[in-house]
Amino acid sequence: MERRHRSFAAGYWCVRSSLALAAVLALASLAHAEEALKVDSGDTAWMLTSSALVLMMTAPGLALFYGGLVRSKNVLGLLMQSFVMVALISIQWVLWGYSLAFGPDHGHVMGGLEWIGLRGVGLEPNAYAPTIPHQAFMIYQCMFAIITPALITGAFAERMKFSAFLLFSLLWATLVYDPLAHMVWGTGGLLGKWLGALDFAGGTVVHVSAGVSALVAAWFLGPRRDFRRVPISPHNVPLVLIGAGLLWFGWFGFNAGSALAANGIAALAFVNTNAAAAAAVLTWAVLDSTRTGKITAVGAATGAVVGLVGITPAAGYVTAPAALAIGVLSVFISYFAIQLRSRSRLDDSLDVFSCHGLAGIGGALLTGVFATKLANPGGNNGLFAGNAGQLLVQLYAVLAAVLIAAVGTIVILAIVRATFGTRARIADEMIGLDLSEHGEEAYFGGEAAVGGSALAQSVIVVEDPAPAELERRGKQKR
Repeated sequence: MERRHRSFAAGYWCVRSSLALAAVLALASLAHAEEALKVDSGDTAWMLTSSALVLMMTAPGLALFYGGLVRSKNVLGLLMQSFVMVALISIQWVLWGYSLAFGPDHGHVMGGLEWIGLRGVGLEPNAYAPTIPHQAFMIYQCMFAIITPALITGAFAERMKFSAFLLFSLLWATLVYDPLAHMVWGTGGLLGKWLGALDFAGGTVVHVSAGVSALVAAWFLGPRRDFRRVPISPHNVPLVLIGAGLLWFGWFGFNAGSALAANGIAALAFVNTNAAAAAAVLTWAVLDSTRTGKITAVGAATGAVVGLVGITPAAGYVTAPAALAIGVLSVFISYFAIQLRSRSRLDDSLDVFSCHGLAGIGGALLTGVFATKLANPGGNNGLFAGNAGQLLVQLYAVLAAVLIAAVGTIVILAIVRATFGTRARIADEMIGLDLSEHGEEAYFGGEAAVGGSALAQSVIVVEDPAPAELERRGKQKR
């Protein structure tokens, strides 16, 4: 009897102790969860700053970079496309874009409409970024959604109607960018969560998709009317350098901000971003000097952008020496691709495919080569760290991005051509889209004021496309 009593007492205390321990663990787990989802002011400040930096990349960074590369009669058109893109995609992102890209998973390829109009997207943290408000994460991702279609505009520069540009950009952001962003970065995404592809800041989502879409758009629209008939060169190289400098500066928000916190990974991405860009500038200069005997300012600016593109998917997964190598290799890929394109009939006006598409593809694949957990334990090892399979995963992700972007762009351009039409009229293109589309000139008395090139003037005189405009110009000259 006494033994039974002792056994019962021992069992009772054992159960009681277990329950107490379980309660303590549960409370500790709850406290840890609450702590994990607590807004951190430092992280929030960094992410809001990064959002502003990425916004600056589109306007004025990309706007000035692209604007300086085109002829003076079309510079306002390029500036307007980047500037208006900020407004257009900001509205799309708030109304439905963010929900499609980052909302609850549907079939591993698309978010749903549960967050439409930012419903349920509040000021508390969520699973995507546990130390910043959900809306801070949302607005940061909005800036990526803005610049991606803006990159494509360099491929059809100087020949697409502004109305066509607006419809194309809206449809492309919805049907190409949003699903691809979900597949790579979204909860349950097919490429990121299931396949295991590494894309720290947008190699596939931004640069591969934009570059491939640019290639398709250039082919679909055909070359400019005076392509290969008259010299076409940048009208304002200082603008190109200023734009490239602003892109380099803003890219720290683009890459280091993708850590989603002010931490060591952000510092790693910051250092790698700068290293790759610096290596790319000098590599481009060496290639230019070897080929032509000159080191051009446009080449140096282009090299910086190519290096920044190449390091984007790898920024938070590789060491600094690997970042230098990626910067150098990205330039070799893009530099010789531009030489090949220049000998073809393809009029990718500002070489978007060579600089963004191919450098993005190279950077994504090189991530599978150089990635190491020694740099980022939350990433994965690549080929040089003993995991050859990661390179194959990166290849699959690149092929998926290429397919989605190419097919989606063809379908969207077909829709745009059937509704608004895509190309500007011959006369409008020869006058320049600044006047024909916007009724303004960037420089009074400049190239646009005299009808552009010599060929353009002859076409304008023969076809007499805009007598009222010519009469107005004659009065101004008198």
